[in-house]
Amino acid sequence: MGRGKIEIKRIENTTNRQVTFCKRRNGLLKKAYELSILCDAEVALIVFSTRGRLYEYSNNNIRSTIEKYKKACSGTSNTNTVTEINAQYYQQESAKLRQQIQMLQNSSRHLMGDSLSSLTVKELKQLENRLERGITRIRSKKVNIYIPMTHFHFHLI
Repeated sequence: MGRGKIEIKRIENTTNRQVTFCKRRNGLLKKAYELSILCDAEVALIVFSTRGRLYEYSNNNIRSTIEKYKKACSGTSNTNTVTEINAQYYQQESAKLRQQIQMLQNSSRHLMGDSLSSLTVKELKQLENRLERGITRIRSKKVNIYIPMTHFHFHLI
């Protein structure tokens, strides 16, 4: 049985994301090892988890491989230092976060009944259903709070 294609996007559930990270990291390390053996290639792989934990594989001294990489890059016009690579990474992360903030702001506006002109009929129906489910939960909570209060009798002394 073949595996289904998945959409390549950030996994929102932290547990699922961590499980996927571990499985794919191990698969990546295995592939790096296989490439180095099968093709007699010099391989160095460095992975940092979101918590900053380092995972690496090298079939040679990793420092010498990195130095070799730096020398190979220094001959080209697009030399990237570690600082530049970090800056690029944080710029990409910043852009993703700005996009998420924009999506959340749009969603908030829609929930408040604003900026609805850009929505399709299907999206409006989904929004309506979402709001109706929310109202149902709110009314249920309100009833649960109100009912116990009716059982108390206060006597003035």
